[in-house]
Amino acid sequence: QLQASGGGLVQAGGSLSLHCAASGRTLSGYTVGWFRQLPGKEREFVAAIRRNGDHLYYADFVKGRFTVARDNAKNTVYLQLNSLNAEDTAVYYCAAHSGSYCDLRGRNIEVWGQGTLVTVSS
Repeated sequence: QLQASGGGLVQAGGSLSLHCAASGRTLSGYTVGWFRQLPGKEREFVAAIRRNGDHLYYADFVKGRFTVARDNAKNTVYLQLNSLNAEDTAVYYCAAHSGSYCDLRGRNIEVWGQGTLVTVSS
């Protein structure tokens, strides 16, 4: 099981820190990614980090605003969201991929976490 947390309401320009915690599963064996689903849109890839953190990958729209990190000792992956704008309002999901690809678009996802809602007010 994966559980994303840390979402909430923030003003434009603000920051949030999302956490993805695992239970009953060791995240160190997975590339872990973040996706988001904007209202009325399909789910889209945001970022991912390889098992030991040696490779990161971001969607183009991130533009240096978000940072993905992991702490395998805590079985947790993080997504730091900075410089948020209203277009970032979405439900954010974490996901585990057993391969080593970091561009998770179109890749098989073994486990999806429950999402956490991020709302950015303009």
